[in-house]
Order: sequence, then structure tokens, then C-alpha cells
Amino acid sequence: MHIHGKYFHTIWLNKQNHHIVEIIDQRYLPFKIKIKKLKSPEDAYEAIKKMLVRGAPLIGVTASFGMYLALLENRKSRHPAEKMHEAASRLKSARPTAVNLAFAVDQQLKAIEHGESIEEKINLAKDTALKLKSTEEQSCKKIGENGLPFIREISEKKNGEPVNILTHCNAGWLACIDYGTATAPIYLAHKEGIPVNVWVDETRPRNQGARLTAFEMSEEGVSHAIITDNAGGLLMQQGKVDMVIVGSDRTTANGDVANKIGTYLKALAAKDNNVPFYVALPLSSIDMNIESGINEIPIEQRSEKEVTHIEGLNKNKIKSIRLTPEKSRAVNYGFDITPAKYVNKLITEKGVCNPDKQEIKKLFSS
Repeated sequence: MHIHGKYFHTIWLNKQNHHIVEIIDQRYLPFKIKIKKLKSPEDAYEAIKKMLVRGAPLIGVTASFGMYLALLENRKSRHPAEKMHEAASRLKSARPTAVNLAFAVDQQLKAIEHGESIEEKINLAKDTALKLKSTEEQSCKKIGENGLPFIREISEKKNGEPVNILTHCNAGWLACIDYGTATAPIYLAHKEGIPVNVWVDETRPRNQGARLTAFEMSEEGVSHAIITDNAGGLLMQQGKVDMVIVGSDRTTANGDVANKIGTYLKALAAKDNNVPFYVALPLSSIDMNIESGINEIPIEQRSEKEVTHIEGLNKNKIKSIRLTPEKSRAVNYGFDITPAKYVNKLITEKGVCNPDKQEIKKLFSS
């Protein structure tokens, strides 16, 4: 997708030096465009932990490149295998909820086993990271193609009036490599000329919707409006939401969806107002080893400062200010679980299915 008319991915190898991985530092968006260089596995860990990168697919790809950087860092080590397992454990600990992280790290551990020399292992790790990046990009485009008919159908029923779509958090190209998950059908609809209007949840406490999704929509010329997190239910009651589409950090075998905190409340409001609720995600975000999200998915708790303070642009500088009484503590849960019964369909790169174990299995077998 585009920033100021220039085409970008979210992560790439430095053209002059393939020992350096570059990312868009999303902490500064939408106010500043900063490119960060990752030169070590610790840099990759910090990028994931401190949310320079975020979004399940992008977290996974960053971790994969982190394993590649770990091999480069330890190419002269006497115990490279031991060092790689240490790097793997470190990277996995950065963000526990998104399943793509562990998937990508384990994929790298398996890949490098086939290399005999350290140089072969390094090349295998680089190729594996680049392949995962390409796969996630292609998967997002396919998700868009598979989700587009839902928007097209509503547009036809409304005789060309704008399709009003509510989304939560940022499941756009900034959370992936390109296209995004929840936003992919929106971008393809916009490209096709279907009028759409996106209600962008601000997504407290980090405001990924207000800062990132809105930024994406602005850059791509998609009609949108930022709303407070609690306004979605009212808009649904007023008939101003035609569909809800969100992403997922981890979805279980039975279709329970872990996504950014507040998603569950949107699903409840959608159910009460007969608004279809869709989850767009690649198969890499589905954890077939977990049956129930409510009891088994670890919910990340983040710094209370994200709740007690807020960031914004003041006199061309990004500043943080306190919102709450100094003596009041805060609890900051990063995600919640939406039970499968509130999800109309899962939209994946392999097709669309009900949030049901047997149907999900069929997607993997295909």
C-alpha cells in the first residue's frame, strides 16, 4: 500500500546490506515516518515487545527475520544450536497471544536443521523469512478476494449507496505486509469502485484505530470516520452499520477469536442488532492445538501507563500526558475472546467458513 504516494511494505531487507532488516516504526505514525534498522535478534525482540511492529502476521515475519539475525550474530559460536534455541525462547516471549510468533520461530528452527554448514543455515533462514513474508502478503490479497463478495452483495442491495463497515483496532496492511486482513476486502472494494464508508474505532488504550487504520484509509483515499470505542453500538441501533469486520491474533480450533480488547463487545452489539460480524485472518493465525479460547489463550497484560497516559502531537513533537489521578492504578488487558457463536464467518486465504471445528479443518486440508 502507499504512504504519501510511495509504495511500501512493512518490513524488508536493506538493499545494500542483507544483514540488516528494516521496518516502519509504527510508534510514530501517523505523525512521522521513521524507518528502523534491525541488526540483531534483540532488535527484533524489542521491535515486537515495544510495538514498533504489531499485528499477528507482521509479528510472525519479524520473528522469522529475528531468527535469521540470530544466526548471523552467532555464526562463529561454538554452540550455534544452543544459541538459536535461546533466541527462539526470547523471541517467543515478546508477545504471548499472537500464535503467528511461535509458528514463525518454530518454522525457522525446523528449516535450519537441514543446513550442514553455518552458511547453509544462514541462507536457509533468510529464504524462510522471505518466503513467509511473501506468503503472508499473498494470503492477505486472497482474504480480500474472498471477503469482497460480502461487500459487493450489500452494495447491490443498497442500490449503490455506501456500504458502512465498522472495524476495530488495526488489521490493515500495517499489521501485515500488504493489504491487511480485515481491510483487504475494503481496499479491493474501493479499487473496484464500490462506495464504502469505514467506521474506525479509536481502539483505546493505544489508539491503533485512530492512529493507524485512519492513517491507512487517508493514504488510500477511502471514506472513513473515527469514532469512540463506545459509539459502535449506537451506530448499529441506528442502522448505520452494514457489517463488522475485524482481524484476529489467535483463533482456536472451535472458532473462538482472540483479538484486541473491545472486540467482544462489538460482537455482542452486532448480534443484538442483526449486523453480520466477520473475522478476516490467515490460516497461520488459527491454533488447532487449542480448543477453547476463553480458558486456553494467554491474555497479554501490558503496562498500565498505556491506560493512564495518552500520546499525541504537540508543537511537532510526540508527547505523553497523564489522564488519570496519580494514586489510581490501572489494569491493561491487551485482548479479549469473542466466542464462536457470535462470529458469522471466518474469511481466510483458503476460503470462507463457519467458525466450526470441522469446517476449519477442511480449510487446512485444502
